[in-house]
Amino acid sequence: MDNLAAQKGFSVAWDMAAAFQFSGEPVFIERFGHGHINETYAVYFKFEYSRPIRYIMQKINTLVFRTPDKLMENIVSVTEYLRGKVAAAGGNPAREVLTVVPAKDGGFMAQDASGDYWRAYVFVEDATSYQTVERPELFYQSARAFGRFQRLLDSYPAEKLHETIPDFHNTPKRFADFCAATARDTTGRAAAVRKEIDFLMARESEYGHITNMLASGEIPLRVTHNDTKLNNVMIDNQTGEGVCVIDLDTVMPGSALYDFGDSIRFGTNPAGEDERDLSKVVFRMDLYRQYREGFLSEANLTAKEVANLRLGAKLMTLENAMRFLADHLNGDVYFRIQREGQNLDRARTQIKLAQEMEIQFNDM
Repeated sequence: MDNLAAQKGFSVAWDMAAAFQFSGEPVFIERFGHGHINETYAVYFKFEYSRPIRYIMQKINTLVFRTPDKLMENIVSVTEYLRGKVAAAGGNPAREVLTVVPAKDGGFMAQDASGDYWRAYVFVEDATSYQTVERPELFYQSARAFGRFQRLLDSYPAEKLHETIPDFHNTPKRFADFCAATARDTTGRAAAVRKEIDFLMARESEYGHITNMLASGEIPLRVTHNDTKLNNVMIDNQTGEGVCVIDLDTVMPGSALYDFGDSIRFGTNPAGEDERDLSKVVFRMDLYRQYREGFLSEANLTAKEVANLRLGAKLMTLENAMRFLADHLNGDVYFRIQREGQNLDRARTQIKLAQEMEIQFNDM
């Protein structure tokens, strides 16, 4: 973001702080987090006799989430349900469940002068969102948190949730979109990435496995998070345990294989998601096994789901490779980039990781 845009963003965010039911007097605002999609800010509020507290404010990216009202309906409904489950189990809902801050008009969003939608959350203090698996224990704890999230929502009627991004993990549809981006080649980049395109095209017969099992009823439709990266679990600074699952924008009906697989493709590679040196991109079987153990210690899955966890890992890796490469071919219109070619680098890391999985697939 250039300086002028950044200044405008801060100014709008500061003005929007007055639209929500915050406590205290606003004194400071800063950009926050590493998300690719929404604009996120931390807003500090002071009190006369206590330390400042923070809230999170986000401008929702309506190019990605075209129905923000349905998006927030999902989030509010799921968090209220989770709050009841956590309280019934003797937990602390205020800390273990993301808390939406209402707008002053009683809704859960507010619009700025440009018509953009904003929402706010209570900041989860004394906990950290990790961008990489600095210690294996972090990955294990994130697995338990996502497995617990899955279990607590076992009885929630998944079919009642809105699809905030239709066909989000419909891998055959993602492949069709990828093929269309390749055929259009609007940026003239396809010739330079022919090897990557051919790799993904060659695996077309695999892409329908999970959607077919869902359609046939072989595996159940569940409430799924659909973005189960390590950095979407807040790890308690004192206990080291996963305390709260965050970033619920893509909570939708889906398969537990999606959630498991997305964690694996993100966390078992010790290199960055946009690493240029592909020799650093590896699939760590020890981390895979540790995550699998943690996830299954909490989630309540069927035998068919357990048997296909490794398939979920591979397909989510291939699907993300398609998405990153398609965005590169389309001119980087979906995922935020900080440098030219970043989405291509992201695609290449996913392809290398998928290759590593294929070599070790029987051991998985």
